[in-house]
Amino acid sequence: MAKINLLNWREERRKKIEQDFYVMLVSAAVFGSAIIFAVHLQLNAMIDQQASRNNYLKTEIKKVEKAIAEIKTLEQKKTDLLSRMSVIQELQGNRSDSVHLLDDLVRVLPEGLHLTKFEQKIKNLTFNGIAQSNARVSAYMRNIEGSDWLVNPNLKVIQTKKKKNSGGYSQFTLTSKQSSPVEKNKKEKKG
Repeated sequence: MAKINLLNWREERRKKIEQDFYVMLVSAAVFGSAIIFAVHLQLNAMIDQQASRNNYLKTEIKKVEKAIAEIKTLEQKKTDLLSRMSVIQELQGNRSDSVHLLDDLVRVLPEGLHLTKFEQKIKNLTFNGIAQSNARVSAYMRNIEGSDWLVNPNLKVIQTKKKKNSGGYSQFTLTSKQSSPVEKNKKEKKG
């Protein structure tokens, strides 16, 4: 029988297996590195895409905030214009009230009573005057209560003064409120 040396074959097989192992190890490392590099590139691309989306959103938010600021200024202008319009409409509606008030002041003024000063603050009226007697002031207050354009007469001060040559007179201060027949009818319906 011939002698066969199997050691060389085993050694060559071991070297081949070892070489194949190193080749597979290097190829696995390269493949793993490639996968890690690809994942890294993909994540960077996703981060860049999200950053661009965020920047787009920030610019759009700035545009919307600017539009909101413009809307607020326009709303402020609108409320200013509406308040001006309401004041103008109120003035247009009340334009004849002052004429009616002055006309009514003359009508309710009894004989023997003279106004020395008349003051109006919004709807509050103040009358200063001179009367021949206290009875004339009382008649004036009754006339105001019966008026369509004047309400709530209130006597603040009345002083009796005497003249040397003739009888006395009374100085008075009276307050009242301006009204209109429409307001008076509403109050009467409620009352």
